[in-house]
Amino acid sequence: MSEKKPGFFSRLASGLKRTSSQLSESVTAIFTKRKLDAEALEELEDTLIAADLGASAAMRVTSRLAKDRFDKEVSDEEVRTALADVVAETLEPLERPLALEGETPRIVLFVGVNGSGKTTTLGKIAVKLKREGRNPILVAGDTFRAAAIEQVTVWGDRAKAPVIKREIGSDAAGLAFDAVEQAQTDGHDVVLIDTAGRLQNKSELMEELKKIVRVIRKKMPDAPHETLLVLDGTVGSNAVSQAEAFLEAADVTGVIMTKLDGTAKGGALVQVAEKCQLPIHYIGIGEGEADLQPFSAQAFSRALAGLDA
Repeated sequence: MSEKKPGFFSRLASGLKRTSSQLSESVTAIFTKRKLDAEALEELEDTLIAADLGASAAMRVTSRLAKDRFDKEVSDEEVRTALADVVAETLEPLERPLALEGETPRIVLFVGVNGSGKTTTLGKIAVKLKREGRNPILVAGDTFRAAAIEQVTVWGDRAKAPVIKREIGSDAAGLAFDAVEQAQTDGHDVVLIDTAGRLQNKSELMEELKKIVRVIRKKMPDAPHETLLVLDGTVGSNAVSQAEAFLEAADVTGVIMTKLDGTAKGGALVQVAEKCQLPIHYIGIGEGEADLQPFSAQAFSRALAGLDA
């Protein structure tokens, strides 16, 4: 497991407090002065599903407890430990740093619905890359929203990196092509491309993303090298349907989940992981640059279960 900056676990635990507290209260209510019987297991399974963990993970937690503790008294700590173990086992194979190595420039597409934190995440990654000595260029590819273009511009200033943008309504694919060309000419080693997040018309979104990829490949046949799906941690199980929609629309290579601070639906990441089997690169627990951190399955699972690091 990668080292975390001091204080990150406590911030993660604080961010997931609503999820872990809700789970803990429900578990206490189920098992106070009661043995682990079939009814208690069913209630626990319902509680875990209600926390957006999904049926599969919920069944694995209850099966594990039933195997060792059936018809015996069980403590809150034992239930939370079983939960943390199952979540960690699910997520550890998908814990993966975002490695932008190989032929440059590395082309990274950011996809996700409006409001998922996609543009902010792109900006935070630009700042991180710049600090690591990389030379990124940012692309305001959501040409439908003035606010998105302005947001990318602000993050470009923070990262001290150039921003490629056009007026509202411009062709996003043409913009992406120009950005790759400029990156090649000016020696930028990473191109971070924002995209539109409209899910109202899935076929239109799909065609737009396909067009962006097709046009980029005229300059670099193996690009984009990463297509990162940014999901909002507050939407719970809806994150699964969003993920499935974008998997149809683009060759998604990895996931970033944002807004885990203050949500009672933090378990949704487990569902997304099980359904999509995509690498998880980062999680976001706040607005600050330091609040986007490389994903740690152990830290996440223990914080979700309300256990110490």
